[in-house]
Amino acid sequence: MTSVPGAPTEVLVIGGGFVGLNATRRLLRRSRPGELHLTVVDPRGYMTYHPFLPEAAAGSIEPRNVVVSLRRTLSGADVLTGDVVALDHAGRRARVRTADGAERDLTYDVVVVAPGSVARTLPVPGLAEHATGFKTVEEAVHLRGHVLAQLDRAEVSTDPARRARALTFVFVGGGYAGIEAIGEIEDMARYAVRLHPGLRAADLRFVLVEATGRLLPEVGEPLSRYAAQVLRARGVDVALGTTVTSCAGGRVVLSDGRAFEAGTIVWTAGVQAHPVLEATDLPLDDRRRLRVGTDLRVVGVEDAWGAGDCCAVPDVTAPGAFCAPNAQHAVRQARRLADNLLAGLRGRPTQEYRHAHVGSVASLGLHQGVAQVRGLRLRGYPAWLLHRLHHLSTVPTGSRKAGVLLGWVQAALFHREAVSPGASSHPFTEFERVARS
Repeated sequence: MTSVPGAPTEVLVIGGGFVGLNATRRLLRRSRPGELHLTVVDPRGYMTYHPFLPEAAAGSIEPRNVVVSLRRTLSGADVLTGDVVALDHAGRRARVRTADGAERDLTYDVVVVAPGSVARTLPVPGLAEHATGFKTVEEAVHLRGHVLAQLDRAEVSTDPARRARALTFVFVGGGYAGIEAIGEIEDMARYAVRLHPGLRAADLRFVLVEATGRLLPEVGEPLSRYAAQVLRARGVDVALGTTVTSCAGGRVVLSDGRAFEAGTIVWTAGVQAHPVLEATDLPLDDRRRLRVGTDLRVVGVEDAWGAGDCCAVPDVTAPGAFCAPNAQHAVRQARRLADNLLAGLRGRPTQEYRHAHVGSVASLGLHQGVAQVRGLRLRGYPAWLLHRLHHLSTVPTGSRKAGVLLGWVQAALFHREAVSPGASSHPFTEFERVARS
């Protein structure tokens, strides 16, 4: 500890996601006046509630209700918009690149490492040029506009090959993100087709590619089979035990030998720890995750804590295993981390992170879902409703809860929105054209 006696302990929180936001909120509430000075560094300045990204992409929820302002929510902490590019914990110093591109050093006494995860990609030819991820609200909004624009393009096309390409949508990854994304987007596209006289629902081609032999391993084999059956009944081509070997030029080649053109490729094949961890002097495991103990203290290091997707958090309920990188664990770990950090500063014993798994829920699109809660298996509408209620209860802040609920009510009472923000990827195109004329 390097703080001046009597001065607040300088706590640096790297990342404003589930862990960063919830841990900081708890520290602000439970610390004594003048005990801590908290600084949160995040590249966006807001927390994204990832479970609602599929509904934001489908238009059921306004994108602004999927994000939570760190400055408003963490009143009492300093929020710095930027990226931590290097961390010298031995010297208690972090190198930060701020939003204006400048770099500066921040000193601290205690660090909370929670930058989260990034998409796990593979060296697939054409992936960077023709695919999109699904981890940010910007990607969700872009995907919605892109899919609706593809329908517009297909309706006016006189070339059968171009038309088929525009109406082919490929989702890679059969976990929560991929299943919920394809479920919501397929629902939205099927509805939007009714507004295009030149198109039919049968013209749409949705393909879900999953490398393993099943979908949603978290919900158990029976519900996994049910999820695949529901999607197939809606016309989705579910390709299990299959990988994408190339998408060069927008031509998707699968490991089962099939090849076809696709106008939309969405990559949701897992996550990996944030690469900033490799620019630190903290211990990492063989998967480049931060090594933390059961109390969420970085192994063998003083004044460093970590939790969430970027960390290898031991699962004390299953010796030898680690906690899954999901929101349920991240929120609960954040609370334990904050309590242990304060306990450590006050000379009190810390407690291990122990979480009794409550269950898993997943949406398969409007009014369809699967859920496994305390041994009880639900499917269809009850599971979908439980999914919505669960996430409504856990999305941060009352204003966001109200916004989400109002969005659902509006979508239930009125028709779905099927408007494509045509130039969303290039918002200045029209102005540039006029300015140059």
